[in-house]
Amino acid sequence: MSLRERQRRQIRADIQRAAFELFSSTGFDGVTTEQIAAAAGISPSTYFRHVRSKEDLLLDPVREGGAGIAALLEERPGTEPADVALSQAILTRSTTQPAEDLEAWRAAFRTAPHLLDRVALITPEHRSRLVELVAQRMSRDPEADNSPGLLVHLMLAAAEFGYLQWLRSPHHRGASLAVCVEGALSAVLDTRWR
Repeated sequence: MSLRERQRRQIRADIQRAAFELFSSTGFDGVTTEQIAAAAGISPSTYFRHVRSKEDLLLDPVREGGAGIAALLEERPGTEPADVALSQAILTRSTTQPAEDLEAWRAAFRTAPHLLDRVALITPEHRSRLVELVAQRMSRDPEADNSPGLLVHLMLAAAEFGYLQWLRSPHHRGASLAVCVEGALSAVLDTRWR
């Protein structure tokens, strides 16, 4: 990774951290982009070079997480069944963030419940790549057999359900993100895909 890319990522992380703190203390609707920029120690023009909207600050962590699932799936042992490999790739990607970062994100997200319906784990391009990878593991043609696509869609829907369950659960009573996602994925794994 180049120095420029590392700097870009650091600025984005600083913006996100500042936004999460402000959202948690003031509420999503009560925070302006100017306040986020000031809290991150940058100008508003720098803010807009790195962030399209306040909503993206909350939704991008899920989208970015989805981008790594295909790479993790490719790293799984070739002998592992498609359903297990995909489940493990999703679970691994869902649990790579430190707990304190996840809690900051959840606290911030709770101030914008109107965005919960927009939580999407993966972009259409990455979803298509997952279907290809799963089809290869299943030795099936995804154009002639719906099983690989159905498996990917079910697993991602289950993972998104786990994310939403975790985001909505009270901190003191709720299970961890890993427990919520793993429970949802296990329900799909109970169906035979081999």
